[in-house]
Amino acid sequence: MGDLVIGARSGAGEPEGPGGRVSRSAESSAPSAAVEDTAAQTADENGTGSDGPAEPPRPESGSADESESEAPAKPRKQRSFLKELPILIGIALILALVIKTFFVQAFSIPSESMQNTLQVGDRVLVDKLTPWFGSEPERGDVVVFHDPGGWLNDEPTQQSSNSFVRGVQDVLSFVGLMPSANEKDLIKRVIAVGGDTVECKDDGPVKVNGVALNEPYIYPGNTPCGTQPFGPVKVPNGRIWVMGDHRADSLDSRFHMDQPGGGTVPVDNVIGRAFVVAWPVSHWSTLPVPDTFDQKGLAAALPVAPPVAGAVGAVVLLPLVRRVRARTEHRKES
Repeated sequence: MGDLVIGARSGAGEPEGPGGRVSRSAESSAPSAAVEDTAAQTADENGTGSDGPAEPPRPESGSADESESEAPAKPRKQRSFLKELPILIGIALILALVIKTFFVQAFSIPSESMQNTLQVGDRVLVDKLTPWFGSEPERGDVVVFHDPGGWLNDEPTQQSSNSFVRGVQDVLSFVGLMPSANEKDLIKRVIAVGGDTVECKDDGPVKVNGVALNEPYIYPGNTPCGTQPFGPVKVPNGRIWVMGDHRADSLDSRFHMDQPGGGTVPVDNVIGRAFVVAWPVSHWSTLPVPDTFDQKGLAAALPVAPPVAGAVGAVVLLPLVRRVRARTEHRKES
């Protein structure tokens, strides 16, 4: 069989040449060239070349199209403040709850037992952070603590008769923005801590570990013992002895010695230390530890005994240690 015959661009068949190869005649190639010339001419008239379509003319600098493309985008419309207000209130309440739980809480003074240091209606801020790190109450601290049992049996709750007011008060007290109306907490001054011996005879003074306390914070006209002399009392470890500054109007440790604990309060019941009077503004003040509790010899004698005993033991054992060392060195030399 012969080779495949390919038609010319004009579509007409071409005769086979010698050897069965395809031959293109001049007549068949001429029309093709004419077609290509015609196409090139048409492309020139239409504004296109062999390199592809011509680019459209660019707008001149400063034209309307360029100014529109470079115009700044319109700012997004901000969210309405009224829509964001509930979110802000929610965040504030959560932060207040966290602060109340772990850091600071407000308490109201309901009675005259801490006059004149604290007045009825004062709002104090209580440090709740340091107890989380193992810090325990110290002598002279003003502390808030839960009722250890039976101290507030006769105290009425200061709660409003209006249901709406009670609801608002409960919410605000829950997040720590105001004191609770039915809280069973007390506020007193720490006089002695675990291991101390405390007493007060006749008109005083109060003695801790045999050291008389100079108490300038006592309500004017009161005696240090008030109407209830006591002691000596050994304060158990993990407990504290508390007294109000208004000694004649404070049902403190002195009046609960017949109850479990002998009038002392468990350290675990302490909520925290009151450190500032925050309200009203006219009563604003800090609550530092009085200088009387910095007296030398106030600490119980028990903590001093171990160092003394250790020093005596070291003196006694020193000759024995020297003999053992000398024998060891002699054996090494031999």
